[in-house]
Amino acid sequence: MNTDHRPASISRREVLKWFTTAAAAAQLGPNSIWGTEPDALPQGYGSDPKVAGIYERGDFWPLTLDDAQHRCVTFLADLIFPADEFGPAASALRVPDFIDEWVSAPYPKQRATRKRILPGLTLMDELGDKHFGKNFADLNTAQGTKILDATMGAKADDALTKNAASFLHDFTSLCMGAYYGTPEGWKAIGYVGNTPLPSFDGPPQDVLDRVGVVQTVK
Repeated sequence: MNTDHRPASISRREVLKWFTTAAAAAQLGPNSIWGTEPDALPQGYGSDPKVAGIYERGDFWPLTLDDAQHRCVTFLADLIFPADEFGPAASALRVPDFIDEWVSAPYPKQRATRKRILPGLTLMDELGDKHFGKNFADLNTAQGTKILDATMGAKADDALTKNAASFLHDFTSLCMGAYYGTPEGWKAIGYVGNTPLPSFDGPPQDVLDRVGVVQTVK
């Protein structure tokens, strides 16, 4: 888990492409972030950025997360998606940078998400202080996991825990979209995708038998 610094920039073309694949991948899980429409804006957000070329972070829209928030996002994302036998940690796939870009973008859905994610990060710091006297990102893995288990594993008995549980539902949905929108995420769930085959011999016989179809084309 790496919460000490931010890696090199992502090209704007890659950011917008990742937004698209993440939204598609998120259909696998909770839809609180992806499946609701934000409130209509009173005016437009301006023209879309030109994606041709190489750009640095923040060139098209100011990035929202400060260093403390970015560390909190990184720590929390790695608790949800740690490095294991299924794939690398969320931070290794730059999921925190995706979230920073997502909540910074000027589009209606992203603006709506920002209003839910930023207060939620403050809630996580409040939980860290309540249980261990530290900001959430300053906890160790065992302490962070204990807070997540306590927050999500039982009915909330106070406003802080209840609100944090709602935030974690949203945050997990956003992480899932980002993580499973990468080739490494596809591999983690066994998704092959559009893989070219040297030949195609037709559906397996057990599938044909199951649907009662006889293959006539050889």
